[in-house]
Amino acid sequence: MKSQFNLFGRGLSLQVAITISCQLAFVLFGYDQGVFSGIVGNEHFLDTFGHPNPGLEGIIVSIYNLGCFSGCILAFFVCETLGRRRSMWLAMAFIIVGAVLQTTAFSVPHMMVARFITGIGTGIETSTVPTYQSELCEADKRGRLVSSEPLFVGVGIEIAYWFDYGMNFKGGAIAWRLPIAFQMVFAVAVVILVFGLPESPRYLYAHGRNEEALKVLCDVYDRSPDDEKIQKEQADILGALQLEQEHGEYKWSQLLKRDDVRTGQRVLLAYGAMFMQQVSGINLVVYYVTTVLQLNVGLDRNLSLILGGAINAMFLIGSFLPALYLDQMGRRRPMMWGSFGCAVSMLLIAVLLSFADAEASLAHATSTASVAFFFSYMLIFGATGNCVPWAYVPEILPLHVRAKGTAIGISANWLWNFFVVMITPTIINNIKWKAYLIFMATNFIFVPTVYFFYPETTNLSLEEIDYLFLEADAVKASLRRLKPIDGSGNPTDLETGEKAHREHVDPSPPPGANDLE
Repeated sequence: MKSQFNLFGRGLSLQVAITISCQLAFVLFGYDQGVFSGIVGNEHFLDTFGHPNPGLEGIIVSIYNLGCFSGCILAFFVCETLGRRRSMWLAMAFIIVGAVLQTTAFSVPHMMVARFITGIGTGIETSTVPTYQSELCEADKRGRLVSSEPLFVGVGIEIAYWFDYGMNFKGGAIAWRLPIAFQMVFAVAVVILVFGLPESPRYLYAHGRNEEALKVLCDVYDRSPDDEKIQKEQADILGALQLEQEHGEYKWSQLLKRDDVRTGQRVLLAYGAMFMQQVSGINLVVYYVTTVLQLNVGLDRNLSLILGGAINAMFLIGSFLPALYLDQMGRRRPMMWGSFGCAVSMLLIAVLLSFADAEASLAHATSTASVAFFFSYMLIFGATGNCVPWAYVPEILPLHVRAKGTAIGISANWLWNFFVVMITPTIINNIKWKAYLIFMATNFIFVPTVYFFYPETTNLSLEEIDYLFLEADAVKASLRRLKPIDGSGNPTDLETGEKAHREHVDPSPPPGANDLE
């Protein structure tokens, strides 16, 4: 049997190394998102780039997200050929080159090109890492492990905010160039870690490298090739792969085609999950909370920087909940309650800031009170919308389109991230408190959207999720998994429902899976 190279042994030590490498990649992702929040108001930065107006400032910041979108599209075409590990290396190469160019920028075009290149790397990274993690963990741990990655986005954002805050007292070019350069430290660390990790077994099986894939499965789970668990997982993967083997590579023309496992619908669900995350208004806060606190709330820069870091700490704190308990919480309920909570927070922020033109003491009291609801928004989002889509996107997709479908889903993150980040400076300057009503409305709309269209996927293996889409209504089929098989009608916890379901699942490939239309 050909050896699959890894430096981290077998079993738990290898699983930990895989998880740490994925989490560190998302620390880098968060750092890149947060670092510009404390830089765009820096006087030396503004002097260097000619004090850009709000519209140009929005483009300078958001072009990074356009680069991320381009990286997702690039991932669609190349990552299935390169594999998960080499795709992660490619991502880090773009990020390092972009970071060098950003650090040395002296003009707006230079900075924009540099941020675009960095964004390409982040787009490839975010299209690859969740898939890699989800393909190398067990079903009952997948939600917690994949959702721990967005938790580390919060870690990266916090590092960036407080690094910016500390460097703010230094002054001069180093106050903003050093924080930008620091992202290279994370990128180099990811390159080194990934060097010692194995390739995804699902990728290896898909490319006919069955012996290597079996070796990886045995290493990850620390079991022998003839172990029942290894044999079952191998059979599930090979059964699902028949879709691709018999009908060729998934192409753009097949994007919305309805086949037996409803691939097109599932790609749209993946895209929609990321669309909802971004149009919730999260990046109004992540990128511009310091500016918002200065312009809309009326605080001085130093206090705005401190509160900005504290507000984004709520993002991190909230993310611990799904990182620990997502497989008990499910996917649908956090998405619905999170959208509702974020909508209420945005509504209250808008109402309180609407008193800005009132009598001075009332205006001060209400604008100050609005800060509390920035805290609540970030706490709620961190506990729900931050983590759930990252777990949901790779698991809702069938294997034959997982790499490309994830790239399409994650592209929604970056396209709508770009849109929100680009318009934010303009809307918070021009329509002020009314800007928050836009995001209140979108969040309220997302509640029924999830209820009617998004099936529950908690604790199902990646292959078993195919079975949901063989039924007329995948949402109702998924909810039936939450009730005991004995017909008592009393709801049970997700773990009990999953165990009952698994006792009745036929381990063979889904019926009709090989009869695509």
